[in-house]
Amino acid sequence: MIYIVEDDASIRELEQYALQSSGYDVKSFEEPEAFWQAMRITEPELVILDVMLPGEDGFSILKKLRGTPALRQLPIIMVTAKSSELDTVRGLDCGADDYITKPFGIMEFLSRVRAALRRSAPPAKPNVYSFHELLLDNARHSVTVSGVPVDLTYKEYSLLRLLLENTNLVVTRETILQVVWGTDISVESRTVDMHIRTLRKKLGSAGSYILTVRKVGYKLADSEEGAEE
Repeated sequence: MIYIVEDDASIRELEQYALQSSGYDVKSFEEPEAFWQAMRITEPELVILDVMLPGEDGFSILKKLRGTPALRQLPIIMVTAKSSELDTVRGLDCGADDYITKPFGIMEFLSRVRAALRRSAPPAKPNVYSFHELLLDNARHSVTVSGVPVDLTYKEYSLLRLLLENTNLVVTRETILQVVWGTDISVESRTVDMHIRTLRKKLGSAGSYILTVRKVGYKLADSEEGAEE
């Protein structure tokens, strides 16, 4: 969802039409109050914010958004008729991701929107995870230890991938149950322990990297003195 805050009806409608024609979901607002009401209900993926607005200008809105911890990474593009370098610098210094001066071309506008969304997208997960001689290839759905294939069940594979994704971090039994078994409420925490034991055996020497954190869960790490395996 993209939010547009623009008091000029012709520009607001043009931006909305261009974005919707490109497949984006859009909501537009003529004045800040309606925008803030919408923000309390749903956070957008991007805000296109005019500078000159009735009641509260765009710079003030930008500062409030950036002052909210949960919204500091929200992509914001400022749009204004002001073309001076000082205005552009002010907008960028206040936390805007981009700054467009009116009048602007639709192709440039859409390109800047795509770029802002692309920069804010979460990084793609890697296809290959490794820890010493242990290697998991997600694209091939395969696991090897020192180049030797290891045959794992779907649950064992998912469990190992979760541990590899969080190398050196403790993964609780509750997290394992939620990620690997999902909504199957009949599964008990001892089921996790049983799968861990089987996984260790199948991984051979690499199974020693799966450490037990008493009363909490497991982690994939180098063996520690006194750690349980």
